[in-house]
Amino acid sequence: MITFEQVSVHYPDAPAPALSGLDLTVPEGELCLLVGPSGVGKSTLLGTVNGLVPHFTGGVLHGRVTVGGRDTRDHRPRELADLVGTVGQDVGAHFVTDTVEDELAYGMESLGVAPAVMRRRVEETLDLLGLAELRDRPLGTLSGGQRQRVAIGSVLTVHPKVLVLDEPTSALDPGAAEEVLAVVQRLVHDLGTTVLMAEHRLERVVQYADQVLLLPGDGRPAVLGEPAAVLAQSPVNPPVVGLGKLAGWHPLPLSVRDARRLAAPLRGRLAQTPPVAAPPPTGTPVAEAARLTVRRGSIPAVRDLSLTLYARQVTALMGRNGAGKSTLLGALAGLHAPANGSVRVGGLTPHRARPQELVRQVGLVPQDPRDLLCAATVAAECAAAEQDCGATPGSCRALLERLAPGLADDTHPRDLSEGQRLTLALAVVLAARPALLLLDEPTRGLDYPAKQRLVEILTALAADGHAILLATHDVELAAEVAHRTLVLADGELVADGPSAEVVLASPVYAPQVAKVLAPEPWLTVRQVADAIGHPRR
Repeated sequence: MITFEQVSVHYPDAPAPALSGLDLTVPEGELCLLVGPSGVGKSTLLGTVNGLVPHFTGGVLHGRVTVGGRDTRDHRPRELADLVGTVGQDVGAHFVTDTVEDELAYGMESLGVAPAVMRRRVEETLDLLGLAELRDRPLGTLSGGQRQRVAIGSVLTVHPKVLVLDEPTSALDPGAAEEVLAVVQRLVHDLGTTVLMAEHRLERVVQYADQVLLLPGDGRPAVLGEPAAVLAQSPVNPPVVGLGKLAGWHPLPLSVRDARRLAAPLRGRLAQTPPVAAPPPTGTPVAEAARLTVRRGSIPAVRDLSLTLYARQVTALMGRNGAGKSTLLGALAGLHAPANGSVRVGGLTPHRARPQELVRQVGLVPQDPRDLLCAATVAAECAAAEQDCGATPGSCRALLERLAPGLADDTHPRDLSEGQRLTLALAVVLAARPALLLLDEPTRGLDYPAKQRLVEILTALAADGHAILLATHDVELAAEVAHRTLVLADGELVADGPSAEVVLASPVYAPQVAKVLAPEPWLTVRQVADAIGHPRR
């Protein structure tokens, strides 16, 4: 269905090609998972399939990409729209209408689909993705995960033969991600749709993949093959595969079920050495919310919530899409005034504090990092951040190098990948070294090595006296870094406790290692490696 013949992509002034020597075929009716480190060219590869590369992005495409017999060099994206459906990392850039139902219908209107057929397909898609209750909602009022589902639905209504998905579950809670992946699986199995999907959260999707396409990014050629065989040589792996490599299991498990069948000896070994519990927080609170209620329009997004955050503690804030996580972060950062109750951060009332005072007390990295980036180069962003907060010159750039090594100073932020942009925004906020650091979905677009670097940075910041609250759907990140976990539901706090206790009690928020090794209280591959005295491979 998709054929790459000696494909290379060169962008002007780039030191190296974005893709080089790609020569392979993705069969019809299979789910092909595209993996590799951030910035290795995954989004560029997806763009060659839908015609965005080179017709929209520019650059020079060498070789040939054919989709369903159509050469993408000769067919622009509009001419491929009936064949290839695409959902990119930035779902907001896809929207062209105002409401959910109109967005689902727009693609069909553009292709001249009959009204009766349009109506039926819209209803099917609303039910398929759990969007029926949102059909009349303005797109601007949706949560990030809801917007992601609408974006996927807007291309499904056209019934494409090929579906190109770039990080489709990055903004979704675990339950919503499973719903979307179940839909994708149904398209592959029942309708013979060919799906090419790039995803960093491999733990969510690898067990559904028919094939894995690996872009190593270290000079080696691309590899396409059976998931277990490819991941055995991949520099990025989901935790269940990492646990399999650590324990020497063969074949490598791709799902929790497969791993549990092999894990009895390891569970017995670990039962002799229980993990060390995190000490309770001490000292003066950095931030407090008392009976806090925050309204977004007429909707109470946070309701009667009381919360205390302490220095040297990393707290994960979890909950389904639309639960009120981003609103709570916004209230702590001074973006939303309380309707009832109070918020105090470092002795300040955030929504009334002067920005020059507040920046030293609280810093927020939003879901869309572009909201913080306005300079023309990476170096200029770092210099502006240092100047705004009076930080030591070069400190922001040094932190960025730790988080995302190798970013060129003269690169424009819009030319960075989603993960690289987020990392730059994090460095900009951290330049002021705020007492309270708030992060909203900080691992969107980050691969496993970049996520591990983020874990190390957050751990060091907490040890240095910062309080950190991160809203995330990434259960693996919470397991790695969070001392404490909160769960929100419809704006109310329904769980609050040590991370191990909260996530082990929840089948939704438990990480892969916890599911494999239950009832033993282990959360991460790192913990297991330390316990058995074995370096991780």
